[in-house]
Amino acid sequence: MPRTDNIIFGVRAIIEALEAGKEIEKVLVKQGSGSDIFREMIRMLRERQTVIQHVPAEKLNRITRKNHQGVIAYLSEVSYSDLSLLIPGIYEAGESPLVLILDQITDVRNFGAIARSAECAGVHAIVIPKRGSAMINADAVKTSAGALHKIPVCRFDNLIDALKLLKENGLQIFASTEKANTVLFRADLGGPAAIILGSEDRGISPELVKHADHLISIPMKGTISSLNVSVAAGIILFEAIRQRSSTTQAADGG
Repeated sequence: MPRTDNIIFGVRAIIEALEAGKEIEKVLVKQGSGSDIFREMIRMLRERQTVIQHVPAEKLNRITRKNHQGVIAYLSEVSYSDLSLLIPGIYEAGESPLVLILDQITDVRNFGAIARSAECAGVHAIVIPKRGSAMINADAVKTSAGALHKIPVCRFDNLIDALKLLKENGLQIFASTEKANTVLFRADLGGPAAIILGSEDRGISPELVKHADHLISIPMKGTISSLNVSVAAGIILFEAIRQRSSTTQAADGG
C-alpha cells in the first residue's frame, strides 16, 4: 500500500495548505476535472510553480479510497532554500562554496545516500530539478540518515539557470562523465565548485555538459564500466575535501 501520512487530498484542504505556506512536492490531478474552485487551486499551484501531473482516477483511488475530489498532494519532507541567497552567505562566512547538482537522479535511496555523503563532506547545498528528480519523501530522509533535514536543498525549473547563477557567483562547474579527458585526481576542486552528477542509465543531460567548465572522470581498473551514483558521489566529494584540506593547511602554513 502507498504511504499516506505525507499526502493531503481534497480541493479545499490543498488550498488551505498553500495559503499556510506548506511545501508541496507534487500534485496528482484527475484528468477532466474543472470546477471553479478546482481551477482556483490549479492557479495557485501554478503560481507557486508546483509540479502538477494529470492522471486517471484509478491511480488516485489506489492511493486513497477516501473522497479525494480528483486531487492528491504530496507534502515535502523538507523546506526548499533559495540558492541566490545561500551562496553570498557562504562567502560571508569565510568559506569556499561546494555545491552538488543532481540531474535526473530518480531513485529515492540513491538520492538519500548521496545526501548523506554530501552532508558528511560539508557540501553547502544540493540542487535538483523540479521535474525528473527523486521525490524527497520519508524513504529519502531515512536513507540519508537525516541529512536531508540538515543540508539545504534548492529546486530549479531548469538546471541551466542554476549553473548560470553559480558561475555568476564565481563557482567552477565540474561535470562527472565517463567521456571526460581529465581524471578526477588531477582536477582542481580546491576553490568554489559545483559538481554535477547524472543518473546511472542516462548520465548528465548534454545541455548541462555544454555549460560545464570541466569534465572529470573517476579512474576505473575493473571490467565493470560504471559505479553506483551514490558511490561515485562519495569518491568525488571526499577528493574535493582532501584538496580543500590541503589548501587550508597551505594557507595556514601547515
